Amino acid sequence: MICLLLAGCDFGDTKGNDADKILNSARYKMLTDSIGRYPNDPRPYADRGLFLSQNNQHELATPDYKKAWDLNPEEPMALEYVNNLLLVNKPREAIDFLKECIANWPQSTDLHRRLSEIYEQINQPTRAIAQYDELLLQDSLNFEAWYNKGILLARLKDTAAAIAALERSYAAQPIYYNGITLAGFYATTENPKTPALCDELIAKDQSGAMPDAHFVKGLYYSYIHKYDTALALFNECIARDWRFADAHVEKGIIFFDKKNYEEALKIFKTAITVSNTNADAFYWIGRTYEETGQKDLAIQNYKRTLVLDQKYVDAMEGIRRLRE
Repeated sequence: MICLLLAGCDFGDTKGNDADKILNSARYKMLTDSIGRYPNDPRPYADRGLFLSQNNQHELATPDYKKAWDLNPEEPMALEYVNNLLLVNKPREAIDFLKECIANWPQSTDLHRRLSEIYEQINQPTRAIAQYDELLLQDSLNFEAWYNKGILLARLKDTAAAIAALERSYAAQPIYYNGITLAGFYATTENPKTPALCDELIAKDQSGAMPDAHFVKGLYYSYIHKYDTALALFNECIARDWRFADAHVEKGIIFFDKKNYEEALKIFKTAITVSNTNADAFYWIGRTYEETGQKDLAIQNYKRTLVLDQKYVDAMEGIRRLRE
């Protein structure tokens, strides 16, 4: 029975004998035996596909996911199969398959989102956005679709459209996660709506354990140079969660802007004790050393920044500037 099942599968680049050997090895034998005993049960195929994927046997996993889908054509199984198709570099097949699934479940946010992500990956942003527009034509109050559309528009650098989409999301369902994202965009664009929205979000946090809204409100006041208010808010973040490294960094930036480099450096060093993987903290340590004429230490910290984030343009510029 097992050999017949294997013979009927397409294992891509893996030869049939090699596939047979792998699937009957000690690692997979229990699942392979289950498939032999229960050939019409989708779960053993799905389980073996997952196990194969976890061991980087993605080509071998493909027919298992496909068989599991054929036996159990449900949305969660469809998403697992799509993920596998992408791992074996078959985006076109994944797109065609998702389109078929969306025809069956046109109101599925997850399916539209996954298709949108693939279109974005293959540089077709118009089609990516169209997936959310399809959902919104069916239900203009689908807050998840508005949210996902907003995030996509932000990645495409269309900040104004992103904010408009996030506003629709929050109006449809005013919850914390879409609200804090909207507040973040408000802050970075110095929108005066920022404090009121942050206050709404603070009121929603009945446990008082979430520092994010205080942080975003602090960013807004920092950006408009109301430093005393910003410092109070960053201190409130740190009081709620001393490990909030970004709050330490932003607090340090205020002292840097005030040219109090000694205090700024002290705060940035605190930030890296809180999180030694925070690229911003190392960058600002570098900036502080550069401003105080300690070029070697500045370059050293810019290099540490690039170890953590190879695309940190300001750190690259700092090294170039000092070496010139």
